[in-house]
Amino acid sequence: MRMRSHRSAALRVSVAGVTAILLGAAGLAACEVTGGNSPGSTGGTAGGKPSPKPTPTWDTSPRSVAAVGDSITRGFDACSVLADCPEVSWATGSDTGVRSLAVRLLGKERAATHSWNYARTGARMADLPAQMEQAAAMSPGLVTVMAGANDACRPTPSSMTPVDTFREDFQDAMRTLRREAPKAQVYVSSVPDLKRLWSAGRSSALGKQVWKLGICSSMLADPDDLAKAATRRRAAVQDRVVAYNKVLGDVCAKDRLCRYDGGAVFDYRFDGRQLSHWDWFHPSKDGQSKLAAMAYRRVTAEEPIA
Repeated sequence: MRMRSHRSAALRVSVAGVTAILLGAAGLAACEVTGGNSPGSTGGTAGGKPSPKPTPTWDTSPRSVAAVGDSITRGFDACSVLADCPEVSWATGSDTGVRSLAVRLLGKERAATHSWNYARTGARMADLPAQMEQAAAMSPGLVTVMAGANDACRPTPSSMTPVDTFREDFQDAMRTLRREAPKAQVYVSSVPDLKRLWSAGRSSALGKQVWKLGICSSMLADPDDLAKAATRRRAAVQDRVVAYNKVLGDVCAKDRLCRYDGGAVFDYRFDGRQLSHWDWFHPSKDGQSKLAAMAYRRVTAEEPIA
């Protein structure tokens, strides 16, 4: 009897040991099969740290639009001389001929109640943080940015906004938006090619008369002067616009919810149909419509358009 007891105890120990080994092997096998992607996994990182959050997906159908920027977004000189005409704004206007970005995205009725225009004629990049604060207060799905032309359009090239200052101001504007509306998407338009606008508009006698009132003097002053000094002046303005656009692209690229137009507005060849017949410099209604179409194509694309 005593011998059988010892044998029974030994047998129980042996079975328990084998069971433990089998259970341990099964546990290892389960870990190898499920890895870090199984339901309830902590991501397979040491210490049970959560996996990094995925990059936010661009929403091609934002439900509201706020616009910031300068005279172009205000529809300046598109309806009458030296006056804003926000109803034809490429970003938020209600004009049926333009079909603004907001109307294309939201429909006419919703655009009337869920789009806001905080752009101001004459605004420079230094004014953008305050405009962004106004826009952020509405918790918009999308904010459009078109600013920088007035930083180059100064009385003289020497008074243009320095590139580093331009960068700081735009970064400040983006920080303001992110602080107040972290989920808002941003669409950034490039600064138009001011030299091309000079070339296209200088054929209009009326346009040149309006230019004398002080519109973009750094580029448009003495429009028929083709001497070396005037040519160098226009080249300096052109170079500054190119530098501004690089800043816009660089700063936007660092924000996961920002899309730059890739220079689409700068590259667009505005002609007599797309330019205001009041000043031959700002976009006409047709020009505003072209800007809206460019923006809509890029905002609704699944991936950024190069």
